[in-house]
Amino acid sequence: MATPTQPQFLIVMGVSGSGKTTIGEDIAERLGWLYAEGDDFHSQANVSKMAAGIPLTDEDRWPWLHSIGTWIDEHERDGRSAVITCSALRRSYRDLLRDGRANVRFVYLNIPEDVLRDRLAHRTGHYMPPSLLPSQLATLEPLQPDEPGVVVHQHDDPQQAVTEALDELGLTPH
Repeated sequence: MATPTQPQFLIVMGVSGSGKTTIGEDIAERLGWLYAEGDDFHSQANVSKMAAGIPLTDEDRWPWLHSIGTWIDEHERDGRSAVITCSALRRSYRDLLRDGRANVRFVYLNIPEDVLRDRLAHRTGHYMPPSLLPSQLATLEPLQPDEPGVVVHQHDDPQQAVTEALDELGLTPH
């Protein structure tokens, strides 16, 4: 675990529609940390595949995950804590993101499938089509008790979810 003088990194994880961006932005704002949208690290080829309704493979995801890890390393060297969103669906992906990074913890947004379907049906302006939700759910390996982080269950109020996550992580907003 990080000491107060070391930068810390929270990866807000979950499937599409779980609220990663909303929760991640709010956590970063409350803590006064940097924020990054993990989708911005995808290659154009990955974005095009997803937009066409084609699920990503592990081979597609590894370079994306490495680029997120590199971003974390750069900010750690600068001494800046940050929140980043990343589906981090498999444990092996999370292991890669934590490899050599003791200051990385996860906030897993565990949302019921019916709520996810409803959210995705009403979401606009995102390249990820609702048709990819089943493949994400099939790939998902939920955060396990031996992994660093917390599980936040569905809330109708995102601010309540953020408060719960921060409390469980022992982080105090500025």
